[in-house]
Amino acid sequence: MNSFTHRHRRVLRLSRLPALALLITAAGCSSADDSASAAVPSPDAKVAELCRNLDKALPAKVGGERRGDPEPASALTAAWGSPAIILRCGVPQPPKMVDPKVAEGRDSDAVAGGVNGVDWLMERQGDGHRFTTANREAYVEVQVPEGVDSSAALIDLAPAVKKAIPAGIAS
Repeated sequence: MNSFTHRHRRVLRLSRLPALALLITAAGCSSADDSASAAVPSPDAKVAELCRNLDKALPAKVGGERRGDPEPASALTAAWGSPAIILRCGVPQPPKMVDPKVAEGRDSDAVAGGVNGVDWLMERQGDGHRFTTANREAYVEVQVPEGVDSSAALIDLAPAVKKAIPAGIAS
């Protein structure tokens, strides 16, 4: 990893928590699709093991919703509720995580922040928000549909992420 990437990761980690809180609370309503599906990531063996540990540590409920995993079944994916909050572990680093505009707070669709000791990159998407862990040895992505309380989801997931995915820089 070059020093440019490392410097921006550090900046990303420290920037804009109030903006994240504001964007988390700005949720509207959308139509629900009762079927949950998620593409299964293909991480290396070390990250896959961390993800299996995360799967064992995940809570039965997130945001008050029971777990009902997406198709295809995998220890690298999990889901709660309908419309589903989808977690995928072992995803690649999102390009916006090293985008200088995000680190400088100049990207209206991506904000860095932290929730209960876990750093996240939040990216606004057409159907909700995507959160990806930062400063962890594996990238964990959480997709929260529009109209679902993303702050509750991140609060509920933080203890499992901290327990299973060590702090550090993902390779």
